[in-house]
Amino acid sequence: MSPRTLTIAIAAVLIAGIAVITITAGGEDSASAKDTDGAFIIEMIPHHESAVEMAEIAERRAEHQEVKELAGEIVATQTAEIGGLERAHQRLFGQPTSKGDHGTMGLPAHEMGMHMDPATLENARPFDRAFIDMMIPHHQGAIRMARIELAQGEDPDLANIAEAIIAAQAREIGQMNEWRIEWYGKPSPAGGVPAEEEASMPSHEEMGH
Repeated sequence: MSPRTLTIAIAAVLIAGIAVITITAGGEDSASAKDTDGAFIIEMIPHHESAVEMAEIAERRAEHQEVKELAGEIVATQTAEIGGLERAHQRLFGQPTSKGDHGTMGLPAHEMGMHMDPATLENARPFDRAFIDMMIPHHQGAIRMARIELAQGEDPDLANIAEAIIAAQAREIGQMNEWRIEWYGKPSPAGGVPAEEEASMPSHEEMGH
């Protein structure tokens, strides 16, 4: 074999090796992105269910008509999104969410707003203030989860749901804080819409992917 032929052969082997590495890495990235999709579905459904539970209590107990109306919107919107998430899981993974195992979103319960018991609202007084102070951190958690899905997931339909969650719940946080200032003199201790730069995105290792 001539030196020129040998050089060409080595280059071909190197190129082939690079191609194999690239394909393998891409496959791993895609698998991780799909696991993010799965984790988003599996963790957002109970998150929405707890919001619906709080809102249904508010429909019965709220002192202001504005809160009753917001509660009705939360029930309608998030119940519909639960259905969309369940259908997405069946489409992506070929099984119901009850059989899904995709790791987590990599957030602790308090950052998802899942460290509170909705049932405590049954006896809360004044109700509307307690509802606002519980729903705002819950909404903040949903926004954080949706941002992770947009950054690390890959399914377009789930991206649309995530964007809808961010838009609706950011708007509702602002509205609830306005009411709290008007009715009780101060905004919620939880604050407002979480800043996008407030924390770094969890790695796929932290998410168990």
